[in-house]
Amino acid sequence: MAGIWPGSTQCAALISFDVDGVSALIRRNPEFAHYPSMMSMAEYGPSVATPRILDLLDSHDIKGSFYIPGYIAETHPDLVREIVRRGHEVSHHGYMHEPPASMDAAEEEQVLVRGIEILEGLTGHKPPGYRSPSWELSEVSLDLLTSYGFSYDSSMMGDDAPYTLETANGKIVEVPVHWLLDDAPHFAHAPGAGRLGPMKNPDEVYTSWAAEFEGLYHYGRAFILTMHPQYIGRPGRLMMLDRLLHHIKTFPNVTFMTGEEMAGLWAGR
Repeated sequence: MAGIWPGSTQCAALISFDVDGVSALIRRNPEFAHYPSMMSMAEYGPSVATPRILDLLDSHDIKGSFYIPGYIAETHPDLVREIVRRGHEVSHHGYMHEPPASMDAAEEEQVLVRGIEILEGLTGHKPPGYRSPSWELSEVSLDLLTSYGFSYDSSMMGDDAPYTLETANGKIVEVPVHWLLDDAPHFAHAPGAGRLGPMKNPDEVYTSWAAEFEGLYHYGRAFILTMHPQYIGRPGRLMMLDRLLHHIKTFPNVTFMTGEEMAGLWAGR
């Protein structure tokens, strides 16, 4: 199905990053905070890789979306401000990377409010979007998001273009994701945490992502790429991302958008 986008746009593209840093590992097991090597590998993401990613996006004149846990925002406030200064979106990704499905409703709301307050304090406005850590919402997540004024969620996989969900408090736009277009299944490797990902060759991942883009372009849908700076930010992988962006830009009528822009466009249809 083509023709879902306004004007001449054939395919919308969202380049997004989950800046998890050490939060996901500590949430998985608080003892990991005492593993210096493991923590240093995770800290590479916000400290070393994200500034390079910002430069890469600048070189392509692309504005992306960064989903940042509150703990990482608290410990890297200058990074959050720099992301905003360069014109990118900053949205909600929990406090300590807590999957909503792992919490009761009261704890989930508490985490949501804490993250809102931290990000609003650093950026000057409430985060427009939410991406669930580990992409696992709870039964009350969408109702909470609409009650706190979020314009979109980006945690579900029910389509390959945005769609609208009904909640107890009104509608919310879903900006869908998929494991195929996530770098973690391809690259995540932390033996101490039991993560034994394959550490694929960047060329293999490039082939997979380029093929998926070409298919989504053919059908006139949305290319929504999710990456983690600690994984994609390794130099060889970042060069692969650069090559992928060059490839996408050879196709006419591709419009790069932030998650907020994509959701707003969809809500206004």
